Amino acid sequence: METMIQILARELGQKERYLENVITLIDEGNTIPFIARYRKELHGGMDDTTLRTLADRLQYLRNLDKRRSEVKASIDSQGKLTEALSAAIDAAATLAEVEDLYLPYKPKRRTRATMAKEKGLEPLAQALFTPGPAVDVQALAEQYVDAGKGVETAEAALQGAGDIIAEWISDDAAIRKSLRELYLRRGVLVSRSAEKEAADSVYRLYYDFRTPVSRAMGHQVLAINRGEREDILKVGVELDDETARIAVRRAVVPGRAAMDFVRSVADDAWDRLLRPSLEREIRNTLTEQANEGAIRNFGLNLKPLLMQPPVKGFVTMGLDPGYRNGCKVAVVDPTGKVLDTAVVYPTFNERKKQEAIDLLSRLIRKHGVVHIAIGNGTASRETEQMTVELIRQLGGGVSYMIVNEAGASVYSASKLAAEEFPDYDVNLRSAVSIARRLQDPLAELVKIDPKSIGVGQYQHDMPQARLDETLEGVVEDCVNAVGVDLNTASAPLLSYVAGLNHTTARNIVKYREENGAFATRKEVLKVPKLGPKAFEQCAGFLRVPESKNLLDRTGVHPESYDAAQKLLKLCGCTPADMAAGAISDLDRRVAQLGETQAAERCGVGLPTLRDVVRELMKPGRDPRDELPRPILRTDVLEMKDLKPGMELTGTVRNVIDFGVFVDIGVHQDGLVHISQLAARRRVRHPSEVCAVGDIVTVWVLEVDEKKKRISLTMKKPEEVGA
Repeated sequence: METMIQILARELGQKERYLENVITLIDEGNTIPFIARYRKELHGGMDDTTLRTLADRLQYLRNLDKRRSEVKASIDSQGKLTEALSAAIDAAATLAEVEDLYLPYKPKRRTRATMAKEKGLEPLAQALFTPGPAVDVQALAEQYVDAGKGVETAEAALQGAGDIIAEWISDDAAIRKSLRELYLRRGVLVSRSAEKEAADSVYRLYYDFRTPVSRAMGHQVLAINRGEREDILKVGVELDDETARIAVRRAVVPGRAAMDFVRSVADDAWDRLLRPSLEREIRNTLTEQANEGAIRNFGLNLKPLLMQPPVKGFVTMGLDPGYRNGCKVAVVDPTGKVLDTAVVYPTFNERKKQEAIDLLSRLIRKHGVVHIAIGNGTASRETEQMTVELIRQLGGGVSYMIVNEAGASVYSASKLAAEEFPDYDVNLRSAVSIARRLQDPLAELVKIDPKSIGVGQYQHDMPQARLDETLEGVVEDCVNAVGVDLNTASAPLLSYVAGLNHTTARNIVKYREENGAFATRKEVLKVPKLGPKAFEQCAGFLRVPESKNLLDRTGVHPESYDAAQKLLKLCGCTPADMAAGAISDLDRRVAQLGETQAAERCGVGLPTLRDVVRELMKPGRDPRDELPRPILRTDVLEMKDLKPGMELTGTVRNVIDFGVFVDIGVHQDGLVHISQLAARRRVRHPSEVCAVGDIVTVWVLEVDEKKKRISLTMKKPEEVGA
């Protein structure tokens, strides 16, 4: 039997010694970001995604091992645990297989078989089901007629014995396994309208829907499940009855003492027990797979959204559009500090629109606004048109971008926003958040529940604990990949730093407010409830730009400071050279020395040496700066301007199972269906081609102004014609 380490090595394609090291590190309380960044020698360079997969799978295998022990203990307490059964339980590779083996011994509610056993009919069932020469069924049954026990006739005795045998068949692990595999190979997921005259709805595609279980897509399963919950759809999993009955008969009928009787009982076991149970199980399996797929897809979308390049260093105006309550305005400085606020009413009439333009023009000139961030919610279209007119009247010099405002209202009404902006009403807080989302998406979006950011599918239908765990892991990885300024970061941002939590993050902010800016990384050890272990985990991800020690400004971990200083000396460099940015050729100097020799002389492994070199060459580097810049616009397109064949540049806003939504500069995002993502290869999932935040070239296929639908393609015209 494979060990846990061997299973993980086979599944993840990693060396066993690396896996053993990672498991030890996890058990010692180390965080995934810390292990991924600062323990590369021990894990061979696994990234954070692989490490999280390893941690998830390890937890499953440990739970499986625990359940095996519980099941064996339960069966043993009944005096029924044999060596063969124990070995079968140990060999079970999934929780479902363990539960199948446990089923015959599991305490049951009162069933027809239970009542038949109470009437003393189990010996009759055994006699009929035992392999051997044919028996006279009727004569055998008459021996168990006992009015005192409620068995009035031979037929009643046979009925009870049949109920017992049917339950034995239903509880047989091998039969259940073979039927489960049959369902997965040949089963058909079916949905129908619950009403004869069904009204048009979002579920119309599923009013008469059939797809093989093996090909059911996650988004189809989740949509069908929701339609069933809303009593709009009736759903089932069909399997050819005769095929299933034959499979059960072959497993139990041959050689039995009462073959004809057992054949009829086998059919009953399929119809009454196995089919309903396995149909539920297959539905659950499809749902679990769909949930995992949707959660994984949510994480895939969330990561690039959080890692969108910031538009730093500029005064920015945030516009939170609205009709009746007006458009809320906030101007923030390059650090996100609020400089001014206002409310304008550009949608009321032409006069009000011009008043809005005049006021915004004054604010732009007064504060030197360079960029305008417009929320994409209600009245966004009209606000964008007003902004374009504003830019024209100003004679240029200002650009704008439509910002996804999902979750802004949630944040603005939160306790956190109230603490951050006690003097502003809810609507003005939203405008501030929108402006900051353009300046630094990560720092602003961490204040919002990831589920509210709007890049997933069916997120409210997911197992919430599992969804939260996955999304928080994604946010944690992003925050630690970028690093955090210890002297400016908010408590929500700090709480995602490896080794910190909500309490220590708040304590850091409180300490900063009471004692002033941190002068060094080590000073964070003075923060209440932040001990040596937490410091070890978080230190490398905290930046102190004001520190006299230049290494405090980098991603070099304090445990490697000595190595970094030795490296500089080896290469003939000084901290002053580093401060002046005069060591951009450090990698070349290390190559001349020889990487292996340099690592040995510095007392670190090769992966750590390479990371130190990268950090010293670009102190305080932001990995987001290497990504394509967001598209800032000065003009606006309308849906009526779009024509088939028109080439446009857009930003990917959402990636889902059946395609990609792209912002092309009109108020409505266009859909690139999965079939339109690539010309010369089959795309299994849109995430293979692009991610949220990607800048892509698209061509218009079709525009339906009435339904507000835009169909796009990413296939080049020459590829389509080829």
